[in-house]
Amino acid sequence: MMTKVTRHFLSFFSKLRRYCKQKLGISNTILLLSFFTGVFGATAAIIIKNLLHFTASSLTNAFPNAEHNYLYLAFPLLGIIITIVFVTRVVKDDISHGVSRVLSAISKDNGKLKPHNMYSSMVASSITVGFGGSVGLEAPMVLTGSAIGSNVARYFNMSPKNTVLLLACGCTAAFAAVFKAPIAALVFAIELLMIDFTAATVLPLMISAATGIVLSILFMGHNVMFTATGVTIFDVKNVPYYILLGVFTAFVSLYFLRTLRTIEKWFSKIKRKYLKGILGGLLLGGLIFFFPMFYGEGYIYINEILSSNAPELIFKNSPLHHFTHLPLLFLGLILAVILLKVIATAVTTASGGVGGTFAPALFIGGFCGFFVSHCFNVFFGLQLPYLHFILAGMAGIMSGVMLTPLTAIFLTAELSTGYTLLIPLMITSSISYLIVSPIEKYSLYGKQLAEKGELKTHNKDFFAMKKVDWRTLIDHDIATIPIHSTLREYIRIISKSTRNLFVVVDENRKFVGLLVMDYHRETIFDQSKYDTVFVEELMIEPEEFVYENDSTKTVIEKFKRTGNYNLPIVSTDRTYIGFLSRAKVLTAYRDFIAEESNG
Repeated sequence: MMTKVTRHFLSFFSKLRRYCKQKLGISNTILLLSFFTGVFGATAAIIIKNLLHFTASSLTNAFPNAEHNYLYLAFPLLGIIITIVFVTRVVKDDISHGVSRVLSAISKDNGKLKPHNMYSSMVASSITVGFGGSVGLEAPMVLTGSAIGSNVARYFNMSPKNTVLLLACGCTAAFAAVFKAPIAALVFAIELLMIDFTAATVLPLMISAATGIVLSILFMGHNVMFTATGVTIFDVKNVPYYILLGVFTAFVSLYFLRTLRTIEKWFSKIKRKYLKGILGGLLLGGLIFFFPMFYGEGYIYINEILSSNAPELIFKNSPLHHFTHLPLLFLGLILAVILLKVIATAVTTASGGVGGTFAPALFIGGFCGFFVSHCFNVFFGLQLPYLHFILAGMAGIMSGVMLTPLTAIFLTAELSTGYTLLIPLMITSSISYLIVSPIEKYSLYGKQLAEKGELKTHNKDFFAMKKVDWRTLIDHDIATIPIHSTLREYIRIISKSTRNLFVVVDENRKFVGLLVMDYHRETIFDQSKYDTVFVEELMIEPEEFVYENDSTKTVIEKFKRTGNYNLPIVSTDRTYIGFLSRAKVLTAYRDFIAEESNG
């Protein structure tokens, strides 16, 4: 039966491909494919969300109805081990850090993602999160949707530019479906994936986002993720406190980024995968035992603090529950939740689990907003609205961790109340971004690629400099002259050359100097000096050399600094190699940029 369905499916797409090739232009084909990509991307997101709920509910139903659930110590370990087995034995590829892999595909492989990415991260993340891994499903969903778009483009023989566009369509559809946030999904593709903002790109993204949200509503209803009741009108007197929240979330974001990288570095030193998984699973289980809200995505606990009049009930299954009636200790526990959630997330992914940081960022942001508002309300007698600050805190952490302030604002708004709280979200998000961005130039997802010079999306000029190989542009036609040559010998070489530039070398072909014919034209025509003047007297020392291991960026900087049209190329021991023309380098650079833009 499955074979028959697959055969009909492939037959349909073969006919569609022929139709597109014969009847539709490239623009109309892209619009049509953006719809199909939206359908498949959204369907994948819906499946993975339901798969998680099935896994999680099946497991948590096994929990005894007791104050302390000791199964919290076992399930995360089991989930990480099963994930490691699946990834190493079935997938046999690295599927961690979903968004980073999407950025890598755009930067290094013209948007091409492997076919297994259409399902592998779905399965692995459902296991990890369903068994209690303290991460989210959103990044694996983004990878899954992007892989669907990428492989649809490959099947229809799309150009690199259009492959990246359909990849972004799949990402947008999955994002819109899981969050029910079509505008945030569109902004995410533009802000993080750096898709060019033109009518030709935005329209396909809109089609995919609309398709994703429609399917999500059909299969999962209209309910938003966070139930935010009791929203009041924004009070301008609270602006200073939203600014303070922005500062607080900025520093928590920096802690998030640094801690995540540090823990991943520690775990990377453990080479045995199963030992790494066991250590991570045990540590994660211990954290979840004391802080049950770390189990899985944690969205249910955000709703608890959004809607509950007794927020201390979030500790009801924790051994720490008895300490929540003391205001100072309760605030200390909330701060511990903020700080330790980062560790739980890092341990999950670093030890072999598969998941993303969207959910942890929203979780931590919500608790940051609650912490700040609770401090002012309890100790200073204010009446700051908890709901407003919880939502603003989400935007602040997302903006600081992902360096996507617009996505943070629109996503938080669409997840909760609509745009009633737009101003507080803008204040907190922008303050967090303004503090973090000068310190952390690249987001959590792009830092490693940026350090290797492979992050095409966020610095296309630098990426072009990285990709243009100046070594293919070397001019070997400039004549060389031995250092002890006379003016007569120099004249003989000039008579056979069409250039006005010559290189002086010693007996070992080491670069000694340059001869520029225009600089000594009078001497050349003075025949009385032919046998008395040597080229050593006429040569000049260049201001700069291009060394064989210089990057294109360094070469361009040298041309800019000197203003020269040509620079000699030498090895580290000054052996002469050839010449490099500024015009050739800049032409190659411009051609690369034009090719990337035109697809």
